[in-house]
Amino acid sequence: MVSVNPCPEPDDAGGGGSLVIELGELPSGSLALVGGKALNLGKLVAAGFPVPPGFCLTTAGYRMAATAELDAIAARLDGAGPDGAAGLSDGDRDELARRARETVAAAPVPPDVEAAVRGAYAAMGNTPVAVRSSATAEDLPFASFAGQQDSFMDVAGADAVVEAVRRCWASLWTDRAVAYRTSNGISHREVGLAVVVQQMVDAGIAGVMFTANPVTGTRTETVIDAAAGPGQAVVSGAVNPDHFVVDTASGRSLQRPDGTAPGLTETQLRELASLGDAAQRLFGAPQDVEWVIDPGGKAWLTQSRPITTLYPLPDDDPLGGQAGTDAASGAAGAASGADTRVYLCGTLLQGLTRPITPMGLSVLGLMRGNKGPWKYVNPGLRMYIDLTPIIRSKSGRKALVRMLPLADGRSAAVFPSLLEDPRFNIVRPVRKRSDRKATPGPARTEAKGSEGTQSLGLMAGLVPAMTRTLLWPDGELRRARRFQDRLEARLTLPLPASAARRLQHAEDVLGTDVINGLIRATLPGPSVGYLMLAAARRLLRGIAQPRELEAVLRGLPHNVTTIMDLELWHLAVSLGRDPEARRVFSELRPDGLADLYQAGTLPAAAQDGLRKFLTKYGHRAVAEIDLGMPRWAEEPDHLLGMISNYLRVEDPEQAPDRQFARAADHAEARISELVERAGKKGRLRGRLVALCLRRARQLCGLRELPKFYIVMVLAEMHRQLTAVGAELAGTGTVADAGDVFFLDFDELRVGLRGADLKGIVASRRRLYDVELRRRRVPRLLLSDGTDVEAAMMAAASALPGTAAPDRLSGTPASAGTATGKVRVVMDPVGAHLEPGEILVAPSTDPGWTPLFMTAGALVMEMGGVISHGAVVAREYGIPAVVGVADATGRLRDGQTVTVDGAAGTVTW
Repeated sequence: MVSVNPCPEPDDAGGGGSLVIELGELPSGSLALVGGKALNLGKLVAAGFPVPPGFCLTTAGYRMAATAELDAIAARLDGAGPDGAAGLSDGDRDELARRARETVAAAPVPPDVEAAVRGAYAAMGNTPVAVRSSATAEDLPFASFAGQQDSFMDVAGADAVVEAVRRCWASLWTDRAVAYRTSNGISHREVGLAVVVQQMVDAGIAGVMFTANPVTGTRTETVIDAAAGPGQAVVSGAVNPDHFVVDTASGRSLQRPDGTAPGLTETQLRELASLGDAAQRLFGAPQDVEWVIDPGGKAWLTQSRPITTLYPLPDDDPLGGQAGTDAASGAAGAASGADTRVYLCGTLLQGLTRPITPMGLSVLGLMRGNKGPWKYVNPGLRMYIDLTPIIRSKSGRKALVRMLPLADGRSAAVFPSLLEDPRFNIVRPVRKRSDRKATPGPARTEAKGSEGTQSLGLMAGLVPAMTRTLLWPDGELRRARRFQDRLEARLTLPLPASAARRLQHAEDVLGTDVINGLIRATLPGPSVGYLMLAAARRLLRGIAQPRELEAVLRGLPHNVTTIMDLELWHLAVSLGRDPEARRVFSELRPDGLADLYQAGTLPAAAQDGLRKFLTKYGHRAVAEIDLGMPRWAEEPDHLLGMISNYLRVEDPEQAPDRQFARAADHAEARISELVERAGKKGRLRGRLVALCLRRARQLCGLRELPKFYIVMVLAEMHRQLTAVGAELAGTGTVADAGDVFFLDFDELRVGLRGADLKGIVASRRRLYDVELRRRRVPRLLLSDGTDVEAAMMAAASALPGTAAPDRLSGTPASAGTATGKVRVVMDPVGAHLEPGEILVAPSTDPGWTPLFMTAGALVMEMGGVISHGAVVAREYGIPAVVGVADATGRLRDGQTVTVDGAAGTVTW
């Protein structure tokens, strides 16, 4: 649970112990004293913004009214945790919330509190007021709590104000507020509630303003919803408001409601946009602002809170501890005409929707180097590639148009809109005369960089190896596998070793010699395999359709990930024959099985079988390219859950090994058919097609081997850094050994010298936890915050709808059809998948592939025909459709659907 600052005791209330504070004095109070809403209003008042006058009843009043029974209920809710670990169901949680509300409603308002409220209200002239909740866990940078607590408008009379205060207190325990706190990991025991009482403004027109477009993420646009009368109708959704989009810098309307209904004037729009922009600058982040314009035309701000759903700007630096706090200055830079850039999410292309730990990002940066042509940024703890120079190049555009559909169909679908944007017109490089006349010399050589020369040398050195692979593929297979022995020797650290030595070893194993050796050992095989496939496609032009070659890649041999999955299946089969092992796996959840394994008390067959499996594959993980993710050897829950899934397979024809063998037989039959068809055009052509397709089947399966070895390196680094973390935790430098993955190498060196790193870790963990909950990640992101796909969808939504209500479409990825029940899986760890179910996922990486073994078909929100999930689905012979927008939201567990992997559709 997150602690949102300890709440004050009654005698800590500001103003020398007073229970109420004027709004203009609130900046001197803390969040724990006055809550988020009141604190922000106080800052607006102090900065000279037009805010209706009023006062705040501090959280001390709520604490005085709280009973011991309420504290006990809060303690039970805290024990539940965000994942219901203590056994509380949603119904149990709602019942506790109801009891808490009734407890507050039944408790008397303490006399001192009532007297303070009545006195402050009388000082306002007994005028009609708005009574608003202001919780300590509200309007936070990572959780707005918008609408979770109640507010009451047009309250008149002291008795009514006191009763409204009591109702505000009770609303801290609404079902929605309790659920929101639980999902955000915020302690129910430590949360408190202040109450803001403000003079009512007679509203001619009112509404809500966002200082960044909340749909598209664009930071240069202000979005305003307005309706006649009080703004509560707009906030609650009781009316259809007029909708305006304004260019913040100029105040120019970009979108207005149709028709001639009276609404905001251009002058009022500009004034509101200017007020919103000023509030954004005051708070340092885009704001969600409630406003009112009185009959005299004066604009008032009644609330301002951060917009917490925006994706971070590319300029945000998660390793600098400032991520998410510089959005206002980033927006200002974009508005001032700064160069707009385009970024593609590289981690989505790798099958990852989740964020990467700061250490994981740091290591990925070290692996790719900083001297290459590609530039990277890490907003939202995800890796984005800067495509701007490529888009502004004629040849670069052609390459992207050709390659993007293969990598990610949805990115390819929105890419043409960028090509039409004048901000990204082709720019011809200007060649200066001095450049043409420049003589090669030391400076030119240094500018080129020794790294580039080494890379060229490395690539040139692969040519003989590729030739050798083409001629003698079996020898190359043996060489690639023997590299593992050399790599394991290189990764071994002699013991005993100090924490400093472990840290140095973890950094050293990323050395150029390891990476280059890995490339030389593993890249020739798959490269030749796919070149042979391309050659076969060319030889078969006019003889076979390109999609017919898909079957050739089914059931590929020598794929280390497929071999791993089949070995896990065979382990499950052996355990199924052991009555004790079968009983334990049927009775316990994966986490319980993992506890038994770590204690060495699983049934002997399971303990020994899993130990042997982890000896070979324990370095792997879900989201394994992130160094910070626990390896299977540490947390085998995922594997144990997969074994439980496999043990439910009763139909022999659904057994993964049989399905894989059928896929391989189908591939061999397709090769024979294609060779025969090519032979009819000429004997030589038939022989060449046979050679190309045989080599492709022999070598394409090696495509997983480079990553397999890279993950071995990452796993050793993870092991050494965990040991460093244990030592730092022992000295109090960090709170937990796992905290090392929220730091980088330089920071860990400082920590080993005694610096306290707990504050840095805490801020990064907060960001990481926020990003873990994010469901939508922009695949194409502009430097002004625009999610390109969301912007296109928003524009399309204004057009007459043509989408079929019973169909989803995406990119065809693996031919075939399958009908089954949907199983939506957001995280493979602990996932339950019955044989034949349709696996629906945001994306996948190798950690997901054991699920493919029993899935009837695959539907993914991400990816293209060469993305990992698509390739593996084809190899396993299951239908697949990828790049299906909002599949995890539109499809539901248990729903019966038909997946057509050739047409790219999901129907029901």
